[in-house]
Formats: sequence, structure tokens, C-alpha cells
Amino acid sequence: MDLEKGPREEPGGEGRLAVALRVPVRIVVLVLVVPVRMVWDALVVAGRFLGDRMFRPVGRALLWVGRAVLVWPFVALWRWVLVPLWRWVLVPLGVALRWLGTVLVVVPAAALYRWVLTPLGHAAVWFCARVLTPLGRGLFVVPAVWLYRWVLTPVGHALLWCGRGLAWLGSLLVTGIGTALYWTVRVLVVLPVYAVWRRLLAPVGRALAVVAREVGAAFGHAWRIAGYISLAVGRALAVFFRWTLVEPARWVYRTVLTPVGHVVRDAVLRPVAEAARSVGRVTRDALRSVRVTARQVRRDVRRALGMPAGPAGIGTREKRPAGR
Repeated sequence: MDLEKGPREEPGGEGRLAVALRVPVRIVVLVLVVPVRMVWDALVVAGRFLGDRMFRPVGRALLWVGRAVLVWPFVALWRWVLVPLWRWVLVPLGVALRWLGTVLVVVPAAALYRWVLTPLGHAAVWFCARVLTPLGRGLFVVPAVWLYRWVLTPVGHALLWCGRGLAWLGSLLVTGIGTALYWTVRVLVVLPVYAVWRRLLAPVGRALAVVAREVGAAFGHAWRIAGYISLAVGRALAVFFRWTLVEPARWVYRTVLTPVGHVVRDAVLRPVAEAARSVGRVTRDALRSVRVTARQVRRDVRRALGMPAGPAGIGTREKRPAGR
């Protein structure tokens, strides 16, 4: 982690200022950036964990709910309502309306155009060509041509000559005023501003540019160094938690809880389970004996009362000994 990395400049002018500012600025920026980078890395890790464990499953659930609530009903509406309605109702209705419009509007309009409007148009064209055109030429065209040739053309030439003279005079006046304003603005504004820029603002700007460049380079170096520091701190914390929490818990589980669990299983749970199974067998044998005794008593009572014992095997069946 060398704080002196970066493009070196020749000593003199901006290079001396850059060399003088580089190390202090990078040290200060590194002190300021390291906590920010560590917080940023912690937020990135937390964001990844939350995104993988919470946001992504919640997003999938919301996506499924959105499909179930918004998409599937509209798909069903389009497939089972709108498409059949368009195919079986609106299309035949459109065909019928088109035929009706053709019969009621197009055919009468075509007949009106062919047999009424076309003859009227031909008559109007003939009237204009034979009557109105000669009359218009005699009343309007000849006087207009004479007025243009002998009145408007000389007047236009005179006005054009006067306009040219006025334009030359105006251009001469504007050129003189512009020249005077140019030199006035140049002497009073441009030259002072240029002198201030060259003697004051340009050196200050170059110095500020050097400072800004060094501060930017310092932030870049500090951000990378802070990344290495944050990675090392994270690994150290992981090792610390591993040896203070995970490994002791694993050792306790492996060396204490597992043997204790085996002892409890072998000394307590298995005998209790065997005893429970024995009690269950004894209980089943007792219940079986009670059922056999009840059957025999019922059979004896039937015989004593002179009642039939019932079908063979009912009320007289006994459990055969095993192995016969």
C-alpha cells in the first residue's frame, strides 16, 4: 500500500504543489474513508443476505400473487368472454351494418353523383368556359395588365431605388456605430477581463485543479486501501467469532452433549422403551385372555338357557397355541 503511487510530475510550478499536497491529503482522506468503506461493506453484506433470504422469496410470492390476481383473471376474461363475443356477436353485427350502409348510403350516393351532380358539374364548366371567362377577360384582365405596366412598375422601380439608398446609408451608420462600440467594449471590458483572467484566475484555477486532482486521486487510493482494510477486519471478525462461538459450541456438542445423549439413550430411553413394549405385550395378552373368557361364559350361558350356541366357530373359537 504505497501512498506515493500515481503519475509523477516534474518539480516546478504545479509539480511542486502536487508533491507538497499529495502525502498529507492522502493520509487525511484515508482516515476519513476507512470507516465509510467498512460501513459500506457491512451494508453490502447485509443487503446480499436480506436479498437472498427475504426479498427474493417475498418477491416470488408477490409475483405469484400478482399473476393470480391481475394476469390470470384478465386472460380468462379475454379468452372466454371477449374473444367469443367478438367472434360470434360483433363480427356478424359488423357484416350486417356494412351491408345495410352499402344499401342505404353508398348506392343512393353513387346514383346521386352519377345522375345529378355530374350533369350539373358539366353544365357549370360549360357556363364558366363559354360565358364567365370572356366576360372576366374583358372586365378585369385588360385593365389589370395596363395598371401593372404603366403605374405599378414605375412606382416600384422608384421605391426600389429609394430603398437601396436608405439601405446603404443605414449600413454605413450601423458600421460606424458598431466599430465604435467594438473598440469601446474591447478597451473597457475585454482587455481588463483578459488581464484578470491571465494574471489571477488562470493561476488560481490551475492550483485548484491540482488540488482537486490530488484529492480525487487520494480518494481513489484511500477507497482501495479501505477495501483491503475492511476485508482484513471482516476476516479477523470471522476468525474471532469462529474461535469464540462456533468452535466452542462444536466442541461442547461433540465432547459433552453427544456422549451425554448416548448415555441417556442407552441408560434411560432404551430401558423405558423396552419396559413400555413389555407392558404393551402384557396388556395385549391380558385383553386377549379376557376376550376368550367372555366367549366361554357366553357359550355356557347359552347352553344353560337351552339356546343354540350359534353357527360353528362363533362364540366358541379359541386362540390356537403357537406352532400348531
